[in-house]
Amino acid sequence: MTFGLQLFQFILSGLTTGSTYALIAIGFSLIHNATGIVNFAQGEFVMLGGMFMITFHSLLKLPMLPSFFLTVLSVAAIGLLLEFGPIRRAKSKEILILVMITVGASISIKGLSMILFGKNPMTLPPFSGETPLILFGAAIMPQSIWIFGITVSIVLALNYFLKKTTTGKAMRAVAASRRSAMLTGIPVDRMILLSFTFSGALGAVAGMIITPITTTSYDVGVILGLKGFSAAILGGYGSMPGAVIGGLLLGVFESLGAGLISSEYKDAVAFLILLTILFLKPSGIMGKGRLRRV
Repeated sequence: MTFGLQLFQFILSGLTTGSTYALIAIGFSLIHNATGIVNFAQGEFVMLGGMFMITFHSLLKLPMLPSFFLTVLSVAAIGLLLEFGPIRRAKSKEILILVMITVGASISIKGLSMILFGKNPMTLPPFSGETPLILFGAAIMPQSIWIFGITVSIVLALNYFLKKTTTGKAMRAVAASRRSAMLTGIPVDRMILLSFTFSGALGAVAGMIITPITTTSYDVGVILGLKGFSAAILGGYGSMPGAVIGGLLLGVFESLGAGLISSEYKDAVAFLILLTILFLKPSGIMGKGRLRRV
């Protein structure tokens, strides 16, 4: 295999995982725009997506499509309960307090998942077989095509929802200014609840589509959450287009680092990129820097 073909193969592999990082990053951005906090339970939503899909499809023997939608609804409900319970009812609304609540939720979900699902890695069968497709000499797994297609469909649907529907415009208004949105009669609490629900659903989808390729276990949420957070920072925290760009770039950089240097440095690449971006351009690729009068 020539170097050029190897490079093309690495890029395709990177776009596959990068699509998943993009969905996780969008989940981070939705909650940040609505509340200003970092939801450190986002990675656990991804883990639960894979675990619930395995439960419904592999253990309960439900068909793939019903299992998919049941998983999305289940994890979305957990996101809803996280906001409706500890986040909304916290006596202090300080950002740090709310962030620590999400950290506690992450630890609790991880612990309960270990008890319920066990410690052994689990996997899903691919959505449509394992025979690779050949594109310009590079092999593409059918699951990768599913990942690309589902990610693009979700991004387009979410973009339409946020820009064309009344509820979506209300969510954007809350993201721009919660106080102004409240003064115009927008139910801010409901929009925040919806943001957590969508975030849970996005995490579930990310977990389901990546599990047939990488497997899952009770403790994968931490690393996936950190990579999704890195992608959000890379693209510009709070920016939806930036989340997509950041996720894809992070996936490609990670794949190139693993393929051209060593697979031992695969996870380190995400955090090296995060540190570099924070040092050189804290606002990210699509983020806008803010001037502060001093």
